[in-house]
Amino acid sequence: MASTAFDFEVITPEGSAFRGRVTALRLTGREGTFGVLARHAPMVAALDSGVLRARHEDGKERAFAVGEGFVEVRRTGVRVLVDFCNSKSKIDVSRAEKAKTRAKERARNRDSKFDHARAEAALKRAMARLSTAGLPGLE
Repeated sequence: MASTAFDFEVITPEGSAFRGRVTALRLTGREGTFGVLARHAPMVAALDSGVLRARHEDGKERAFAVGEGFVEVRRTGVRVLVDFCNSKSKIDVSRAEKAKTRAKERARNRDSKFDHARAEAALKRAMARLSTAGLPGLE
């Protein structure tokens, strides 16, 4: 029987944030969440800020807060290219809460000179970090 594990890597502008073998992924795409298992059809998809879940060969799940980017599913594995990646253990909850509050205040600003898209993106990043930090039972 063929292995159900596949190579997986998360790459940010700073370099490789994670590399390993996994049996399943759950990602946040622009059109909603989706999963990837071994032998998935090759594809490229746009990702939104959110929680990325990876199930390892030992059955344990690991969660990452990731930013916008792309996923490339190939026969040889899966590569995720995102603007940031934080594991649950690296998230500063207090800082993320402050960023969420700041982003919400900026998003409510009705000034036409204000960049609302940037405020919305900051809010999504903060929410991804807080969601990841609050997931029970995950590394």
